[in-house]
Amino acid sequence: MSNELSPTVIIFVAAVLLVQSIFLFLDARKRNHNYWLWGIVGLIQAPMPTLFYLIFVRKIFRKRAD
Repeated sequence: MSNELSPTVIIFVAAVLLVQSIFLFLDARKRNHNYWLWGIVGLIQAPMPTLFYLIFVRKIFRKRAD
């Protein structure tokens, strides 16, 4: 039994990691966070860096004062 991944899966995973990294880099740069750090971390794994960034850095669930 072969444990090799098909080229389609490798291309898909690489595309997901690249898109995630670009999103994190651009959004962190726009918001004056450590954009190089977020861009590099986004290349390592998915989806945890994006979730961590959205919850703890952007604080998407914070209560807004009306």
